Parts: sequence; structure tokens; C-alpha cells
Amino acid sequence: MSYQRTRRIEEEIRKSLSRIIIQQIKDPRVGNLVSIVRVELSKDYKFAKVYVSVFGDKTEKDNAMEGLVHASGFLRKELGAELKIRHIPEIHFKLDSSIEQSIAIAGIIKKLSQEKMEDTNDPV
Repeated sequence: MSYQRTRRIEEEIRKSLSRIIIQQIKDPRVGNLVSIVRVELSKDYKFAKVYVSVFGDKTEKDNAMEGLVHASGFLRKELGAELKIRHIPEIHFKLDSSIEQSIAIAGIIKKLSQEKMEDTNDPV
């Protein structure tokens, strides 16, 4: 299959899963603080790694991941109703902490720049 087609399907799966999770999942473990970061399809389109970012502490992350794994059959069924592809992939959720790492790095940079500004403004 072509690279562009794979990327389009991955993006459609990401959009559809995001919408389904927000609108149709009633599990309290899966709150509004879950976002789909990206999707990676296998070459034969039978498996999809879905990278998920969960805002919260470790307990909330673990609970959200359990809820998503529990709802994976429902999510796959809903994807099948929305997408017009031959095989609906089996969904495997992976926790992605890149957003939290970005926020932490931005905080460190902000703190360092404030310290530098304070150092340049101090009379010696």
C-alpha cells in the first residue's frame, strides 16, 4: 500500500477514535482528559498502535488505560461503522507522555529565562 494512503487512514482513525471517545464512551475511568496523539498502522492494516495522552497522576493514567483497553472492542465496532476500509485493525493502546514532557521542558525554559532576566537586572 502507498505511504500516503496509510497516513490518511491513520489520521481518519485518530479523528474517529477521538470523537467516539468523547461522545460515546460512558466509562468514568476514561474522562475528558484523554487525547489521541497519533496512530500507527501495521503494513497489512490488521493492527493499530494508538498513542494516548492522559492528563493526571499515575492512578488516573492507569485507570484511563484500563478503560480504553476494556472499550477496545466497542471502539473497533464503531470504527467499522464509520470507516470504509476492508479490515478494521485490532487496537492496541500505548501511553504517550510527550505532551507532559513538552510542558515540563517549557516550564524549565521559562524558569531559566526568568532567572537570566533577574541576573541581568541586578546591579552589581
